[in-house]
Amino acid sequence: MATLTNHTGNLQTALVNVRQRIAEFERKYAREPGCVQLLAVSKTQGPERVHAVYELGQHRFAENYLQEALGKMDALADCAIEWHFIGPIQSNKTRDLAARFDWVHSVDRLKIAQRLNEQRPPARGPLNVLIQVNLSDEDSKSGVAVGEVASLAAGIAGMPQLQLRGLMAIPAAATDFAAQRLVFRRLAQARDQLVANGHSGCRELSIGMSSDFEAAIAEGATMVRIGTDIFGARVTMP
Repeated sequence: MATLTNHTGNLQTALVNVRQRIAEFERKYAREPGCVQLLAVSKTQGPERVHAVYELGQHRFAENYLQEALGKMDALADCAIEWHFIGPIQSNKTRDLAARFDWVHSVDRLKIAQRLNEQRPPARGPLNVLIQVNLSDEDSKSGVAVGEVASLAAGIAGMPQLQLRGLMAIPAAATDFAAQRLVFRRLAQARDQLVANGHSGCRELSIGMSSDFEAAIAEGATMVRIGTDIFGARVTMP
């Protein structure tokens, strides 16, 4: 019991610190207070730790791996969690993604969007989706090129069971603050262009992780995806 209490106390301290820093950066960069949502990235964290953070008032969680996420969803079915998927999408995984998640951040192909649209249970209403953009032109990263965003957005716009909400990116790691801002600015500009072209609901920017979320907030992030600064170093699932 003492160990569990200590872990919960550590999680509470970390969560409070992250929330305070988000609020600080909102003020620093003249963002509207409360405009940046915190997604707790819970990959490799067991259901007990997710539940502990949930009990501390954090109700939005992001997962990278479908099978791992499904186990946690089942274990935490009684919790009012808003589940976000942020990992690469395989075609044979879209049915569970469409049925179980509230948001999918990593749509990068029309085929994937079509499958999510066809497999979304109508009773759940449209699935919130973001287009993943490969800002750093990395072969190892998923995402469309900036120049392909408009075409994919146009395709998604005609799908009744999907609601295009914005853009997401996982840029190459950079330690220079100015360089971080410059990369994130490209995504913000792409989002602004979509809005200007008639995608009025496309206002979300899912950018920023533990190492760079100040730069992301400076450039207009509306969702930051924080794992390490809340849960600590990654652990191996049992």
